[in-house]
Parts: sequence; C-alpha cells; structure tokens
Amino acid sequence: MKSNNHSSRITIASLLVALGIIYGDIGTSPLYVLKAIVGDRPISEALVLGGISCIFWTLALQTTVKYIIITLTADNEGEGGIFSLYALVRRFGKRLIIPTILGATTLLADGIITPPISVASAVEGLELVFPGLPTVPIVIVILSALFFFQRFGTAAVGITFGPVMLVWFSMLLVIGVSQIVLFPDVLRALNPKYAYALLANYPHGFWLLGAVFLATTGAEALYSDLGHCGRKNIRITWVFVKVALMTNYMGQGAWLMHQGKQFLDGRNPFFEMMPQWFLLTGIVIATGAAIIASQALISGSYTLISEAMSLNFWPRVAVRQPTNLKGQIYIPSINIILWLGCVLMILYFKNSTHMEAAYGFSITVAMMMTTILLCYFMIYRLKWNVVWVILFALVFGIIELSFFVTNVVKIKERWMFLFFEVIIFAVMYVWYYARKINNRFVKFVALGKYASLIRDLSNDDSIPKFSTHLIFLTKANHREQVEEKIIQSIFSKKPKRADVYWFLHIERTDEPYSLHYNVSELVDDKIIKVNIYVGFRIHPKSEMFFKRIVQQLVENKELNLHIRPDGSTKYNPEPDFKFVVIEKFISVENDFSLRESVILNSYFALKSISLNDEKAFGLDKSDVVVEYIPLVHNQAHMLYLKRHSN
Repeated sequence: MKSNNHSSRITIASLLVALGIIYGDIGTSPLYVLKAIVGDRPISEALVLGGISCIFWTLALQTTVKYIIITLTADNEGEGGIFSLYALVRRFGKRLIIPTILGATTLLADGIITPPISVASAVEGLELVFPGLPTVPIVIVILSALFFFQRFGTAAVGITFGPVMLVWFSMLLVIGVSQIVLFPDVLRALNPKYAYALLANYPHGFWLLGAVFLATTGAEALYSDLGHCGRKNIRITWVFVKVALMTNYMGQGAWLMHQGKQFLDGRNPFFEMMPQWFLLTGIVIATGAAIIASQALISGSYTLISEAMSLNFWPRVAVRQPTNLKGQIYIPSINIILWLGCVLMILYFKNSTHMEAAYGFSITVAMMMTTILLCYFMIYRLKWNVVWVILFALVFGIIELSFFVTNVVKIKERWMFLFFEVIIFAVMYVWYYARKINNRFVKFVALGKYASLIRDLSNDDSIPKFSTHLIFLTKANHREQVEEKIIQSIFSKKPKRADVYWFLHIERTDEPYSLHYNVSELVDDKIIKVNIYVGFRIHPKSEMFFKRIVQQLVENKELNLHIRPDGSTKYNPEPDFKFVVIEKFISVENDFSLRESVILNSYFALKSISLNDEKAFGLDKSDVVVEYIPLVHNQAHMLYLKRHSN
C-alpha cells in the first residue's frame, strides 16, 4: 500500500514522537495489570510466574504479531484505524457495516475508561507518601483540567510528550532490572509452560485472562495512530517499549515472590518495589505518563468522530482546529461527553481496583472487529492465499474469543457503562442506515432534458435575477445528472433566474487526505458541473473550495468566465454567489414499515440537534438559501371519501 512520508523517515525526533503519541495506553499498563492478576489471591509461584508468562505471550502474539507485524501493513495512504481499514475494504462486502460500527463504538468507549483508570492508578501512589489522602478529588481535578485545555490544542506541550515517555519507559526498565538482579529466578516466567499451567491447573486460572488482557489494551491505539508516526517508527520503538514493559512486569513479579507476605492487601507492586527516596518522583513521572496516555485517547476520539462524520456514521457536529498542526482537531461536543463520562466513572468506581474489573471488555470487541476487517484486507488487497487468512482468523479468533469470554463476566461491574456503548452504536446505526434509506428514494434526472429551459430562464429579462452565480449542492456523481428536487427548485413557484447555474458534488474518497476536482461544462457558460473529491480526514469547506475553483478557472481563462460579469460592482467587489441547500422533513403522507419508521424518526431527531447543512459544508450564511421539501418514501394509501348530500 502507498504510505505517507512518515513511514520512511527515521530520526531521533520521529522516534521520540512515536514514544509520546503511540504508547500512552499500553505503556501505563504496568500501573495496574499485575495488581489486577493477583488481586486478593494468595501470592504463589504458580500465580506470579504464570501471570507474567501470560503477559509475555499476550504481548508477543496479540500486540507484536497481530498489530505490529500484520495490522500495520493495512495503511490507507499512511493512515490507520478502524475507519481507515473500513475505507480500504468497504467495496468488498456490505456486511462489514456492523463490525465497523461495533469496533468504532467500543474504541470510543475506551476513551472514557482509560483516562480515569490510568490517572487514578498513578495518583493512588500518593497514599504511600500521605496515608489517608483522598485521591478521587485529585483525579477529577486532573481530568477536568486536561479536558478544559483541549480547546487550546496540544502544540505547546506536545513537544514534551516524547521526552516524558522516554523518561517513563527508562524508569520502568531501571526499576524492573533492580528487582530482577536481586531475584533472577523470575526470568523463568518467559517459559510458556508457566502460562499453560496457570490457565489449565490453577483454580479458575482461565478466568485470569480478563486481567492479563489489560496488558495489551493499547494495541488498537498503535494502529489508530499510525498516521502520526509511520509504520517503521512504531516498529522500531516497540522493541524498546516491549523490553521496558516486560522488564518491569518481571521486576514486580520478583518483588511479589520475595516480599514476605501472603496477600497484597490492596498494595500496588509497581510503587511498592520503588526505593522510598524515589517514590514521590516516581509518582510524578507516572502521573505525567498517565496524562499523556489520556491525551492520546482523547485526541484519538476526536479523529474517530471526524472520520465517522465523513463516512456518514455520525451526525455533523462542530469541529475546531486549535493549532496549525496537521490532523489536530477539537470537537467540543465530544469533549463534553468524554469529560462527563470520565468524571462519572471515577465517582462511581472510586478507585482503580474497581475500574480494573470493568476494563477490557470494550477493547476485546474492537480487536475482534479489526480481525474481521483484516481478513477482507488480506484477501482482497494483499491477495493472500485463503489458507493463510483462515489460519490467521483461527489463531487470533481463538485468542480474542478467550479474552472476550473472560471479559464478559465483567458486565455486572460495568452495567452502567453499557448504556453509553448502546447509545453510541444506535447513533451510528441510525445515521448510516437512514441515509441509505434516503438515498434509495432519491430520484435523479438528466440535466440535458432541461438545458434549453434553463437557458431560456437565464435569458428571460421579465423575471428578476435571483443571483449571478447560482450553486446547488447535489448528490449526483454522474456528470449529467442532478436530483429531481433541484430541477423543481429552479422552476417551481418563483423561478430562480441566474447567469450561470453550478451543480456542486462533494465526493468522499477512500483516501484520507486526497483533495482534487474536475469540471464539466454541460451548456456553454451556462450549466457547469463540479465534482470535488475530498479525503475522509479533511473537513469539507465547500464554499471556500468552490470559490477557489472559480478563481482558478478565471485565472486560466477557462469557460469564458474571465470575460463575463460576475455580479461584482464598484460598490461591492465580491462576486455574486448564492448557494441553495435543500433540507428534507418527513411528510405526513408516509406509510413506513416499523424499522424504517424508527430509523427515520430517530435520524431526523438527531439531525435537529446536529449542525445544519450550511455549517456542515462550510457555507457562509449570507450566501445560502435554505429550502424545505417533504420527504415521501411510501405514500400512504388514499382513503375513499364518500360525499353525503346536505
């Protein structure tokens, strides 16, 4: 696949960027994973070595093989993530919609639980220094500040992310080594027999996979953030990150087996094994890493929603660009939802131990959905032999199904969280399928049939001129077609007379950053069709694009636009442009099926609280006329009316 320049550039700076952006989630896992595995169970060699062995082989198979080696090859012009992957394979299967929506839903849900568990796990270390310190208010203040500063962008502090994460992983490495040197017998955990013994022989050992899975929850983020760093930078830095992570896990295991107590009693081995003189510094570094991990999830959520809007999976909402950095966006509505969700999580669960019980379910679903889409990518884009694809599906299907089963039992701890996921799924499902229903009933007509009538209207001085340049937004991607409703808009009631009639079509492409156009002159200097092809990661600023296209046509002396009046005067130098946006509403003359009725009514309810079309397409309100037409899918049967004489 074609990749962007990031993938081929390897520098110290690019490697630092990868450390700062990619590994926040998976990199902060040592704060809580081994603590979750041990829990309130008696500390034993079978439990500790088996748990660390499971972590090692999970990182080796799930993270390294599936994501680092295989999934990162599925780059869409250098971009990654569930929607980028869907854009690559959507034409090969209509049934991929549900896996894509499920994957996106669970990834967005991860943006609500990861920040509180990461920050809480770090801040709770302060209880070792200040016993009895209430950590919940501190966590809420940190998270609230993090979400508040999103509106200003991360350009100012983003340059510190890489160095901070380098310090974090170096700390993991050094502290882990300090314990392994004292108790090197923990290295036996790399033998897979200990993982097998834990799952097969330890009482209820298989169900510990739910806690083991927490070690790889950030793997999906590796793929989602591909466009920020490039494949090679991720693969190179992963070697260092994995060594640091495993060294720290084994260091915690060494401490556990030699700390002299049978139970953890709520202690966190991550902080307990630190030297007392370094503890406060370690907590500060851990909190910084947790904040960076949270920032990565928040930024990823903005990108996810932006792509969902472009691919018609989410209602149009306001998008801001707080800095000039490519790809950095801020979505106020999503920021509020994530902040509220994170605060409710910490208020409900109180501490990281309770959150560990609810964590993991969403990402297991996301990973399973990625596996499904990857199989299509391997078959249709990479042209892999079907046998290899089946083998891939079987191996990772079994692994992920095992993780899923052991995480399903967490439903009772996360029942309130399911409401959030169900709502996200419902919004995406309704928005996508309502538009499909709408498009099925759109009637297109040939512009050629009306060309002479449009020319006559344009030359008819008895009708007041509506605009010099009249622009209609159309869904028709064929050169000579427009919607019938547009023709009706031109001629019905008060005909819209103009010098030039433009029909503007915005086509979303499968590539993330493509931006090009073509122009077709259907009637000389009178009827012009413009198709603009916009990548799914670019916000469509239709008016700006259109005016720039006209400017280029004039500069190139095309279509004779340079020798004809554009509506400007000595009083107003601006060209006379008028955009027409046609909004629909549900007609009372409909007879829906139950499914269509629910979907369409939900769709229009969502539409009423989302951005209107002129804002969504980047149109200036002063240049826009909005018309409303009834939407009739299935006309209700006409009832027989019998007249009675008086």
